[in-house]
Amino acid sequence: MNLRQDVHNAGIPVLCQACEARHRGVCGALDSDQLVALAKSSSKQTIQPGAELVGDMETVDHYSNVLAGVVKLTKTLSDGRQQIVGLQFAPDFLGRPFKSESAVNAEAATNVSLCSFPKAAIERMMKQSPELENRLLRQTLKELDEARDWMLTLGRKTAAEKVASFLLLIANHIDPTLDDGEETVTFDLPLTRTDIADFLGLTIETVSRQFTKLRADGVISIENNRHITVARRERLEARAGH
Repeated sequence: MNLRQDVHNAGIPVLCQACEARHRGVCGALDSDQLVALAKSSSKQTIQPGAELVGDMETVDHYSNVLAGVVKLTKTLSDGRQQIVGLQFAPDFLGRPFKSESAVNAEAATNVSLCSFPKAAIERMMKQSPELENRLLRQTLKELDEARDWMLTLGRKTAAEKVASFLLLIANHIDPTLDDGEETVTFDLPLTRTDIADFLGLTIETVSRQFTKLRADGVISIENNRHITVARRERLEARAGH
């Protein structure tokens, strides 16, 4: 990739120049000198689907920016039962500053690209950069708002609205470079039918029936059982009860 060398890239580490998280994620709060300092201890990695990124109650020694892909967050009960409690997309920040242990299990739902850096480095920069601390606080509050919205979805919406809400969640977050005004969105489902059912509190059969109905009504098209096309996002929003 040939990167345009202009004022926007001047002084920016090569590692960061094409990174979406630098513009929309927490790194957008850092100046070029801070990015250079962070890049010296940062590393990019690609994680295969199903691999664990962070274990529940695991000691945290690093944080990551999600550069691409979908991360599945789960909680596990003492008897082994597991519940999906959230999804993360690019350019989300993976980790909770100032906590010594992880509160959730994080697993790659798809191929996931991460930029990871030591916990000590980012927490040191938070003390130096109020804007970075502010950006992390805003993301935490955003996740809280989304969790409350999802409580409404699980508690009050019909099965049809739940499945449409899930598809809308993916459509709105799967590609951070996509214009919010884009009506047509295509993506591969990041979760299996079993995981979708778990996430929505439905049976697999109910999820499959709702997919079939949305396809029959022309709200979505499905290829190879996983590739979804939403022709008009507003129609999916209406089905989701928005």
